Amino acid sequence: MADKMQICNISENNFEQCTKCSICTTVCPVAAVTTDYPGPKQAGPDGERYRLKDPAYYDKMLKLCLNCKRCEVACPSGVHIADIIQSARMKAGEGKRASLRDTMLANTDLLGMVANKVAPLANATLGLAPTKLVMHSVMAIDKHRTFPAYSRTKFETWFKRHAQSRQDAYPKHVSYFHGCYVNYNFPKLGQDLVKLMNAMGYGVHLLDKEQCCGVALIANGLYKQAKRQGRVNAASIRQTVNTDHRTVLTTSSSCTFNLRDEYPAILGIDTRDVRDNIMLATRFIYRLIDEEKVKLVFKKDYQRRIAYHTACHMQRMGWQLYSIELLRMIPGLDLQELEQECCGISGTYGFKKENYERSQAIGSVLFKHIADAQVEAVATDCETCKWQIEMSTGLPVENPISILADALDVEATRQANGL
Repeated sequence: MADKMQICNISENNFEQCTKCSICTTVCPVAAVTTDYPGPKQAGPDGERYRLKDPAYYDKMLKLCLNCKRCEVACPSGVHIADIIQSARMKAGEGKRASLRDTMLANTDLLGMVANKVAPLANATLGLAPTKLVMHSVMAIDKHRTFPAYSRTKFETWFKRHAQSRQDAYPKHVSYFHGCYVNYNFPKLGQDLVKLMNAMGYGVHLLDKEQCCGVALIANGLYKQAKRQGRVNAASIRQTVNTDHRTVLTTSSSCTFNLRDEYPAILGIDTRDVRDNIMLATRFIYRLIDEEKVKLVFKKDYQRRIAYHTACHMQRMGWQLYSIELLRMIPGLDLQELEQECCGISGTYGFKKENYERSQAIGSVLFKHIADAQVEAVATDCETCKWQIEMSTGLPVENPISILADALDVEATRQANGL
């Protein structure tokens, strides 16, 4: 039977294994709010059969796919449905130039470097109604969307000034792929990771060269640039894993998934030799605690009520357990685990005028669940989920690493780990 299955599995994303059960369509957040999208079964495996016969065949509705991967989580046959759709979009976009809007949204490094230099002015300008109206009418970036604030100081700058010289003193070491959000928007998350790892006896180091992971480039059709940047990152990761013998930690679920799985599946960048050494920080820390290699000691007076939201790519990796269980270790934290619903933003998808109402409709179920939970804040491992939830609910959203760092008794933890 296994041999027969292997013979049948002739395509890259095994669409032949699709049994047409339509379970993927029942969990698709886009199909749930609009009849314009036929659903992942029809857009993915069914459409692939037509595309194999006629490479020119392309359904423009494929661009409505969020690439949330919920279809792949639900598929009982293990078909890579979202990858089929993304690959079709990539083939259809070959030789075409991305729009100015899509190019701007996708180039997070370029946008971040410029905005950091004039952060107060950039933040104030992006929040003005006239600015939003101009972007809405000229660039088709929806006027209702709130942009994340930029920091005056990059994380890399802070690290080199205040932390880098201390890291070699620790007995064990990890490398950190911080990503664009930490570097340009919210350096505190990176600072919190350094604080946490140092308290456990781990020195934190930056990669020799790091560029944006490329998740936004892929989503906006800039595949060649995504491949160029991906190769730089893959080489840096390979160097730190094979030469420095360090695990590469991340604090973004989407960056993590992109580096581990989208690089080989979509960009053709083989990272199989280092894949297991790319790890979300909460998974790494949980495993250390579970194996009794480190201890965390928390403040006795820490009291909060927080809801945890599982980001879609976090669900695809199946790693939400680690963040949830770590948060449950904090004695004074009342943690409410939310139903696994898509927030609707999907990176830059929800910024676009043509997608905004659909994005909010998708997230409405999650927003209601958050309101019903009656919490003071929300925890999630995805920065764009943070932007969507904060804008749509008014509640602050924090990464689990920041919550752990805030609740941590640093000196007691250092002593417990023999430092």
